[in-house]
Amino acid sequence: MRILVTGALGKVGAALVDALLAAGHEVTGCDRRPPVYEAGGTPGARYVQAELTDAGDAFAVVRGHDAVVHAAALPEPTRNPPHVTFHNNLMGVFNVLEAAVRFDVPRVVNVSSETVPGFFFNERPDRPDRFPITEDHEARPQDPYALAKHFSEQLCDAAVRRSDVRAISIRPSWVQWEGNIERSLGPVLADPTAQASPSGWSYIDAYDLADALRLAAESDLPGHEVVQIASPDNTAGRPLAELVAATFGPELEVGELERPDAGGTSIARARKLLGYDPQRSWRDYLSADGRLLPQVAERLARGDTGVQRGRAALA
Repeated sequence: MRILVTGALGKVGAALVDALLAAGHEVTGCDRRPPVYEAGGTPGARYVQAELTDAGDAFAVVRGHDAVVHAAALPEPTRNPPHVTFHNNLMGVFNVLEAAVRFDVPRVVNVSSETVPGFFFNERPDRPDRFPITEDHEARPQDPYALAKHFSEQLCDAAVRRSDVRAISIRPSWVQWEGNIERSLGPVLADPTAQASPSGWSYIDAYDLADALRLAAESDLPGHEVVQIASPDNTAGRPLAELVAATFGPELEVGELERPDAGGTSIARARKLLGYDPQRSWRDYLSADGRLLPQVAERLARGDTGVQRGRAALA
C-alpha cells in the first residue's frame, strides 16, 4: 500500500514509518520541518514538508495514497496558547479528511487521544466513572487538546457519512519509547500514588502503538470505529484495584480486568476489531527501580531504535 504518515518525525510517526517499511509498504512521511536535500533516505520512504493547517498543503500530500495515518498534532495543551493548540489539531485533521474525501483515499487512521473522555489537563477536577475505561465512556473534555481530539472523531463520522472513506480513530495512552521512558515512568515506579492517574496508570509502548496503527491502515473495517490502544500492564507494576483504592477511594468501581496489574484502559475492542496483540512492557526497558537497562541505553546511543530508524528513513 501507499501510506502517508503525517507528523512523521514525531515519536509516534517515526515508529510507524519504521513498522510500515518493515511490513513492505511504500511510505511517504510529512511534517513541518524542512527536508534534508542532500540525503536520500531509505528506499520505499520519502519525506515531504507540509503545513497541514493549510488546505493546499494537505491536498497536495494526501493525493495518490491508499491510506493516511494522521499522527500530526501538538501533543498536549500546556506549551502553546489554547487557540494555537485547538486550531492546529482541529484544522489539520479537517484538511486531511477533506482531501481524502475529494481524492477517494479509502482509509484514514486518525490518531485521537485517551484524553477524549476528559480527566487530563482539567481546570475543574473530574475522574472516570469506572475502571477499566472503555470507548463508550461519556466524553467530558475541558481543555483545547482533548476537545480538538473529540471533534476529530466527529469529523471522521461526517466523512464516512458523505463518502466512501473508511476511518478508524485510535486513542493511544501515554506513549513511551527508549528516549523518554526512564524520565516518564521512573518516578511512577518510585511512588505510584504520589499523583492520581486519570487513565488508571495506563501507557503504551510506541512500537505496539505502531503495530496497531499499521493494522488499522491495513484494515477493511467499514464506517468509522473508535479504538483505545494501551499496554496490557500498568506503569506501576501493582494491582490496579489497590492503586485505585489508595488514590481515588474504595467507592470507585474496578470491573473485570485481563490481569491484576492491568492498566485502567480497556483494550478488548482493539483486540477484537484489529487483532491487536501487544508484545512489549516497560519491563523490557527499565529495572524495577525505574532505571534504563544498560542494553537499552546502548541501543539508544547507537541510534538503533524504531523511532530513530524511522526518522533516518526520511532524512
